[in-house]
Amino acid sequence: MTVPEITAHERPILFSGPMVSALLARTKTQTRRVVKHKWPYLWQEPYYPTGRVLTDLVNQPGAFMEFRTRMQDEPGYHGSTASTLVDCPFGRPGDRLWVRETYAPVTVGYAYAADPIWNPASRPPWKWRPSIHMPRAACRLVLEITDVRVERLGDISEADALAEGIVPTYGGFGLPGGEHYHAADPRQSFLSLWEAVYGEGSGMANPWVWAVTFKRL
Repeated sequence: MTVPEITAHERPILFSGPMVSALLARTKTQTRRVVKHKWPYLWQEPYYPTGRVLTDLVNQPGAFMEFRTRMQDEPGYHGSTASTLVDCPFGRPGDRLWVRETYAPVTVGYAYAADPIWNPASRPPWKWRPSIHMPRAACRLVLEITDVRVERLGDISEADALAEGIVPTYGGFGLPGGEHYHAADPRQSFLSLWEAVYGEGSGMANPWVWAVTFKRL
């Protein structure tokens, strides 16, 4: 079988085991990733992020986070009105993401560590390979982007936290299994998961994030 080459409209994206499980269960339809770029001055005055994402620019395909300067908003300003744009590394609505996850080549194809059969007590006769090394041929999950936003991490709503894969558990919310990132409400559960992934204090830092909504194909 010939594997299609990755195009400008299809990009890889990494997901952890619990998040792959949520994708398989169709309880996860959003992902948040920290906005990163090589221009640190954009986070400093007089520049500021507008909170808008631009996706319909002529001759410039993609989704872009908009930055402006305070002086551009002043009455009587006669300089350039152009915004400074940071492109979204995941694409724009209509683009596709193929999921990289922990995997292993086996005789009949591929095995995936996120599958329930491989619980911690299982000892498969192979060594799991990191998701970063997963080739396109091993991909089993493809997502189509339906919306791209930028927002501060702490602005996540309860509905969006549920869309991130948080589910009702006994007496609260968490990841499937009940004991993982258990909290009284979906937002608290998601933010505790974020801290577990990105490190202590990462939630309190309240970074700007890409909020990408998608559907499974």
